[in-house]
Amino acid sequence: MWRDFPGKYTYNKPAETAKLEEIKQTFNIDLPEELESLLKETDGINDEFGCHLIWSADRIIDENKELRNGKIFKDLYMPFDCLLFIADAGNGDLFAYSILNGSIQRDDIYVWNHENDSRTWVAPSLKQFIEWWIDGKILI
Repeated sequence: MWRDFPGKYTYNKPAETAKLEEIKQTFNIDLPEELESLLKETDGINDEFGCHLIWSADRIIDENKELRNGKIFKDLYMPFDCLLFIADAGNGDLFAYSILNGSIQRDDIYVWNHENDSRTWVAPSLKQFIEWWIDGKILI
């Protein structure tokens, strides 16, 4: 299901179950079914230039840890523990799921704007996000 997007994309081998568990334990959340399904099929999706359309499990862990714990971010932005970042726009903006009351309750994807710290809805699901991002329907 996750390897059918039009265009020149490369798909990685499936993420290790231990990595998925690490995400869950590190951020004390359950992954949305669609994200877990994608990572079990391909540990991230890359475009023809090697840029990440969806991050690997390792990058999800590393980027979210850095954003939540980096002193520079704490001094400049609202807390990031209410977001689980999964991709970037290539301009500093990041895409994420919203975490509410300690869980990801909806499949909606949001964009965090690094210039003004806003968090804006962009898609109702991961699949729709990928399709709209590929088609250029998401403008940032």
